[in-house]
Amino acid sequence: MLLRPYDPTDLAAVAGLFTSAVHALTGAHYDAAQREAWAPRPPDLAAWRTRLEPLDVLVAQDDEGLAGFVATAPAGRLELLFVAPHRARRGVATRLYVAAEAALAVQGARTITTEASDAARPFFERQGFLPVEDQTVTRAGVHLHRTAMRKDL
Repeated sequence: MLLRPYDPTDLAAVAGLFTSAVHALTGAHYDAAQREAWAPRPPDLAAWRTRLEPLDVLVAQDDEGLAGFVATAPAGRLELLFVAPHRARRGVATRLYVAAEAALAVQGARTITTEASDAARPFFERQGFLPVEDQTVTRAGVHLHRTAMRKDL
């Protein structure tokens, strides 16, 4: 598996991976309406382009294509971390996270913050994150629970 910087030509693959991951991997925590509000189908590529533009994005690629991606913002923000459903629970998220943490540390971050979905919270806890606050966000009129989390470096 190769980790490499995001290229704008990856846009459709990243948006598609996010959408498929939300719909295939979060069903134990979110119902169909919540998943659709969170990751509408088809994804809005213009919105994704705008969302990714200010972020540092790293993608994981293997022989089958895009396996996952992580996106960070300055000052220690982990914005996105998603893995293709067929690559879930095979170490892709961990490799992406470790690379992102190292990059944020080099940038001078002393903490990393994120908002973890209920599905992702156990992963972040295994990485040393602690819950800070339960949150409810609204997407397309639908409420979704998540947890603000923090890790000191």
